[in-house]
Amino acid sequence: MPTMTIGHTSPTPIAGEAGAEVLPEAGVEARIHAAICAALMAGKLRPGMPLRERNLAEAFGCTRGAVRKVLARLGAEGKLHLEPNRGAYVPQPSVEDIRQVYSARRTVEAGIVATLCGRLSGEQIARLAQHVEAEEAAFHGHQREASVRLAGGFHVLLAEMVGSADLLAFVQRLIAKTELYKALYDPAEFIECAPTEHRALVAALQTDRLHATIDLMTAHLDDIEKRVVEQAMRAEDVPDVKAIFAASIGQS
Repeated sequence: MPTMTIGHTSPTPIAGEAGAEVLPEAGVEARIHAAICAALMAGKLRPGMPLRERNLAEAFGCTRGAVRKVLARLGAEGKLHLEPNRGAYVPQPSVEDIRQVYSARRTVEAGIVATLCGRLSGEQIARLAQHVEAEEAAFHGHQREASVRLAGGFHVLLAEMVGSADLLAFVQRLIAKTELYKALYDPAEFIECAPTEHRALVAALQTDRLHATIDLMTAHLDDIEKRVVEQAMRAEDVPDVKAIFAASIGQS
């Protein structure tokens, strides 16, 4: 499996080099963290891909210790999979993992819709509309990373409007997982679906048609899950080695 290295435009000079500007380690770590997150959300890193400390340290012009701290943080955040004595890998969730998280989202977000439907203030409606406009701008600007992030942010914003810190924290954890699933598996051409469907949800939430709005939210999440699962299943397919070599022998 190929190892992915992440490039950047302004390498940090290594401490101790002649003329090097020594930047605070925390700043270096923040830059590495942001770059890896951006690469994940942009779909540049593939499921199961290893991220080697040495390669990353060379790419960012920093110490392996700084890289190690960032990889540990990303592992704690669920954005990377850490294996003892082997290193860090891009997550490769199973189809069942993906289905369980989307099942949880459907249940929780149906409750959010039930709480908000027909009760949104003018200020809340304006915030949601503004968010959808930002999603549309990201889509038309071909900004995949921003599109994925804003798509998840729409649902976080709805949870925030319920007014429960515990609910918001739980939804944020679910969204973080599904954002990663979308980045890894959801085809880029479907990013347009998010702002279109979100605009329809904003309109529905302004009515008193509770059951129809819950159905709309459920269908929205079902569609995303279906696309992600289809791509994940293809990634899980293992070629039939016997068939491959039988075909090559037949052609010789």
